[in-house]
Amino acid sequence: MTSNGVASSRVRVLGVDACKPGWVGVALSTTATQAYFGVHIDELVADVIADGGLDVIAIDIPIGLPDAGPRAADLLARHALGARRACVFVTPVRPALLADNFTAATAINRELADAGISRQAFNLKEKLLEVDRWLPGAPCRVVETHPELSFAALRGTPVMSRKTTWAGMQTRRALLSKHGISLRGELGRTGKMAAVDDVLDAAVCAWTARRVASGAAVSLPDPPEEFGDGIASAIWY
Repeated sequence: MTSNGVASSRVRVLGVDACKPGWVGVALSTTATQAYFGVHIDELVADVIADGGLDVIAIDIPIGLPDAGPRAADLLARHALGARRACVFVTPVRPALLADNFTAATAINRELADAGISRQAFNLKEKLLEVDRWLPGAPCRVVETHPELSFAALRGTPVMSRKTTWAGMQTRRALLSKHGISLRGELGRTGKMAAVDDVLDAAVCAWTARRVASGAAVSLPDPPEEFGDGIASAIWY
């Protein structure tokens, strides 16, 4: 048994976070922690699987896109994070993400969800839709997570220092190390392509993936909700 109740040494999981040039992943098994980079999500996961099978992937990207209104997952995660709630954006409705430009997307979202959308959310549309297209053929169970919610679960309270600050980075590294997740050295291509906070986020996503594999994870909402795409939509931690 691992410390998280996983019964087999063969269990291997992956945490994934988006970064400017693509995707960064951290794979965990009972014997190794490995970092990966891929321009596209399918490329990243293929590289990880080339080194061993996967049981769960936890990714920091919305999974299950609403047809109208906000997702319960986003609202519940924002409430759980309290003063850090702004780090969780409310996922645009699917028709807004399919719009050609920000102005059109905002108008569609106001009509269907009675709210505009953030630039951050719109700027992530290509990655959101990339995961949406990849998901039906994914090689194992895939869940959505959020790094700040996972770090809050690790610490028992939200981490108030921003992850791009020295204090924030050190706090998050210490929390990961305490739970057996330690990334050392330059990390090869991953270390050259991904920012420090992206690697830390992928690592804590892997911690959540391990909790999902062991049955210890919690979802917001519970049970997940479902939209027209038929995908279970919830944020796990």
